[in-house]
Amino acid sequence: MSDGLLVSGTPSRRILKKSANTVIVHVLHVLGYYLLLKRGGTRLARFAGFELTIGPTVYDPRYYRAPAHFAAFISGLDLSGKTVADLGTGSGIQALAAARAGASRVVAIDVNLRASVAAAANARANGFGHCVVAVASNLFSAIAPGPQFDVILTNPPFRDGSAWDTADRAWRAGPQYRDIAPLFDQGRERLAPDGVVYLILSSHSDLERVGAFIRKAGFTARIASQQQVFLETIIIYELRPVKV
Repeated sequence: MSDGLLVSGTPSRRILKKSANTVIVHVLHVLGYYLLLKRGGTRLARFAGFELTIGPTVYDPRYYRAPAHFAAFISGLDLSGKTVADLGTGSGIQALAAARAGASRVVAIDVNLRASVAAAANARANGFGHCVVAVASNLFSAIAPGPQFDVILTNPPFRDGSAWDTADRAWRAGPQYRDIAPLFDQGRERLAPDGVVYLILSSHSDLERVGAFIRKAGFTARIASQQQVFLETIIIYELRPVKV
C-alpha cells in the first residue's frame, strides 16, 4: 500500500528532509497536546457546517486538515439508508457528516470517554440525536461481532509511538502501530459482505505497515481521494473485502 508519491532529490537530501519533517511533526505534536488536547474549558466551534462543543482531551478538528478533508469527502457520498460506524469519532464530526449524507444509523466510537460524550452531545445539538449513537470503546471491542455495518469510517492516529495517555491516542498509534493493528480484522468481522471501509491516513504514516494489516485482514485498497497540505499528503483509502 503506497500513496504513490515519491520524494525527489539525492538520498542525502531525502534523509535531511525526512529528519526535518520528523522534528517539525514532533514539535506540532507537543504543541497540539498541551495547547489543544489538554486545554481546560469548553470551546464552541463551527466546523464543516456543524455547531460543535469541544471539551478538554477531545480532538479539535479546526486545527488539523484531515478532519475537514474527510468530512467533505463523506458529505459527497450517498449513504441513504446505510448503517455506518465512525471509528475514532473525536468530536463526532465524521459521524455528523455521515448522518447528513443520509445514513439511517451511525455508531460513533472513540476510546476516549469524553470524546464519545462530546459526539453524543454534538449529534443532539445538530439535530441528529435520533440516528447517531456514541459508544466508548477500544476499537470495536464494545461492538457485538457480526456483519452489521454497510460503511465503516475511520480516522485512526497517524503516528508511530506510545501514547502519553488516552487523549494522546488521537495522535499516536502505539509502537509499530500495535494499538490499531486489530482494527482491520475487527472491522472486517463487523462489515456487511458488500460493505466498504473509508480510511484516512497521512503520507507521514507508515503506509507499508498499515498496508500489511489491511492485506492480512482480507481487504483490497485503492486511493479514493488525496490532498496535499503543508508538509504532507492526506490520503483517503477505500477498502473492500477480497472476493473469495
